[in-house]
Amino acid sequence: MSTTPLRPGAEAIVAKGWLAAHKWLLLRRSSQLGILLLFLLGPWFGIWIVKGNLNFSHTLNFLPLTDPYIILQSLVTGQLPEKLAWTGAAIVLAFYLLVGGRSYCSWVCPVNLLTDAAYWLRVRLGIKGSAHISRPTRYWVLGMTLIAAAMTGSIAWEMVNPVSMMHRGLFFGLGLAWAVLLAVFLFDLFVMRHGWCGHLCPVGAFYNLVGRLSILRVQLPQRAACNDCMDCFAVCPEPQVIRPALKSIKGTPPLILDANCTNCGRCIDVCSKDVFVFGSRFSNTVAPIAGAPQAAPK
Repeated sequence: MSTTPLRPGAEAIVAKGWLAAHKWLLLRRSSQLGILLLFLLGPWFGIWIVKGNLNFSHTLNFLPLTDPYIILQSLVTGQLPEKLAWTGAAIVLAFYLLVGGRSYCSWVCPVNLLTDAAYWLRVRLGIKGSAHISRPTRYWVLGMTLIAAAMTGSIAWEMVNPVSMMHRGLFFGLGLAWAVLLAVFLFDLFVMRHGWCGHLCPVGAFYNLVGRLSILRVQLPQRAACNDCMDCFAVCPEPQVIRPALKSIKGTPPLILDANCTNCGRCIDVCSKDVFVFGSRFSNTVAPIAGAPQAAPK
């Protein structure tokens, strides 16, 4: 009899079917690739639905969207952005205050495709061990990008930002972008699990701060049904956010309130017991345990 452990999500596939066990992953990939395609339609095919990049874009010559992190760097350099850029930043901030800042990392950022691929390959190659870099390191990197902007009078970080380099590479030919993106991939593959996105990326650090009070949260109404299979921990890019809500550590409600959560939905996908769902930070009800006696009405 084989004792080979099942891959995370195997129980969910049996219980819910393959499609339901990958629903949020498929939607997330569709979002990431769809957004990237919208930017590429103009330069590649002359169909200009969206002009610009993730730093600043104009959709249908009507909707401006600006990365507020770019606005912050511009202000540090002493440059005052134009009114349209401020409008775009306000729209983006409002959106991520609603759905969670690090939703950018899992639903928009194209580099996440690369780092997720590195993790997928890391698991299948059986690569164990990982370097240790504390998660707060990304905030130090964030601070250094602002210091660099102030000292150089330019948005220096954008010269090496993997997201910006990927866009420039796809628009104009990859060139040096190949080396930067390959370095990120190899770092996550051989050096550290989720190393770039979870420990070093200043963009993720910025959006973490933006989304601390966001409304959309992962809710655990069925946490009593948890069978401790650990699949959610295995697939989560920020597994430390799960335990307090799942195990009611220090009375934590059945909500993942940690701003590090990327709202990727993988815990929802791989749970065969449907412990996790998307919900509101204002909803913290727990479903009763099946078969447990209910309190008599007063």
